[in-house]
Amino acid sequence: MTYYKIVSPLRGDFCNTLVFLLCFTAFCAGCSTPYRNSLPPDLAEHIDPSLTFPRIKEDPDSFKGKLVILGGQVLAAKRLKDSTQLTILQLPLINEREPTTELTQSQGRFIAEQQQFLDPATVPPGSRITLVGELSGSVPQSLDETMYTYPTLVMKHFKIWPAYPPDYDRYGPYRSPLFYPYAYPYWGRYGPFYPYSPYWYW
Repeated sequence: MTYYKIVSPLRGDFCNTLVFLLCFTAFCAGCSTPYRNSLPPDLAEHIDPSLTFPRIKEDPDSFKGKLVILGGQVLAAKRLKDSTQLTILQLPLINEREPTTELTQSQGRFIAEQQQFLDPATVPPGSRITLVGELSGSVPQSLDETMYTYPTLVMKHFKIWPAYPPDYDRYGPYRSPLFYPYAYPYWGRYGPFYPYSPYWYW
């Protein structure tokens, strides 16, 4: 008697898809490094995660010497005698500690000073930056027709993020149900919960 083994083509496709998804997930995990994980240990272990920007802005002089992670969009960069000064529009940090591109979510402005040489041309207005800095107090400066108190800090480490064209979809096809069924369409570029990712690195 001859026996025949019946192989379901559906099962084969499912296995192939599963293997592909596992490989893709491992690849992404290897390529995606949260900003904090890239910091020198002596910086990372001294960062105060409880200091949010609204708290700092309320009384910046009371937090002198504290290390914080902040991010935003560079408004201006100028070279001083012994440092480079960046005026930054604060923006919330999303996945991998990247500043969101939604400017309406800003909670204010701050000034960051790089004491080592930094050419202002490398951080032109519009650059998005994440930085670790030591809070150094505040400084009042004119903003249009008012006086604005800027929290100030000394930069210890920073990262400039790539610029995205207005029509660039950062999530591409990988926000489809095939790759992450629980994300689409809520976490994509146009989803109602963007720019907050389910993976929040602290």
